[in-house]
Amino acid sequence: MASEIEAAFDDDPALISYVAAGDPDAESTKEYVRALVRGGADIVELGLPFSEPIAEGSTIQGAIRRALEAGMTPQTYLDLVADLDVDVPLVCMTYYNLIYQYGDDRGVEPFVAAAAEAGIAGLIVPDLPVDESDPLKEACDAHGLDLIFMVAPTTTDDRLDRMLARASGFVYVQGRLGTTGARSDVSDETHVSLDRLDAADLPKAVGFGISEREHAREIVAGGADGVIVGSAFVDIVASQENVADRLEAKARELKAGAVEGAEKVPEPERT
Repeated sequence: MASEIEAAFDDDPALISYVAAGDPDAESTKEYVRALVRGGADIVELGLPFSEPIAEGSTIQGAIRRALEAGMTPQTYLDLVADLDVDVPLVCMTYYNLIYQYGDDRGVEPFVAAAAEAGIAGLIVPDLPVDESDPLKEACDAHGLDLIFMVAPTTTDDRLDRMLARASGFVYVQGRLGTTGARSDVSDETHVSLDRLDAADLPKAVGFGISEREHAREIVAGGADGVIVGSAFVDIVASQENVADRLEAKARELKAGAVEGAEKVPEPERT
């Protein structure tokens, strides 16, 4: 049976939108998440800020810094999630140290249980090696959360196989080497990564560098089941100008590009 996250890919290519929780404050984050959903976001990736975000570029690092300075903590994050009234899956992107140290007893179980109760549907943990992921995977399975792995252009075939054996929800395809951040083009590495995942059973969503309608169209036409967009939305949040309306409009633009890309994908041959 498909999870809530996997089901979000059923009708159209999914738009997965990222914002950092607490940037600039918790109440604004709730407003911004609702705007993204109105614009067509099928999944919202809500970042739980960590002081050493190794996968992030300068744009999202800035958002994380602002959120931490405003007082965002794991508990205030979970309270924020519990107050959200949107009908799309919410995915927590964070780092292992915050998960492991949450609560009175160290270990992953307390955070995963609390996240599930608050309404989180899945986790992305960029700094967790797949070979050390079994405890978190077991906790996620016990509480009905998906554990989503990031596949980089440099991921070896053996490592990819181990990821796919543990992954659920969707596969996060890192569209280029380096850190997150808006780019002006789609990297050739994106198409190579999608080709490697052609036989994967899970939906494939591409992130890192997507900021324009044309990017979403090209990536979905190249075989992706969805696109992940972060820095383009975080830039709008940082501008502090008409943020909710601009987030909604940008989400609508990117969703339209993804749908257009799907229309260019040929139907499979019938035998």
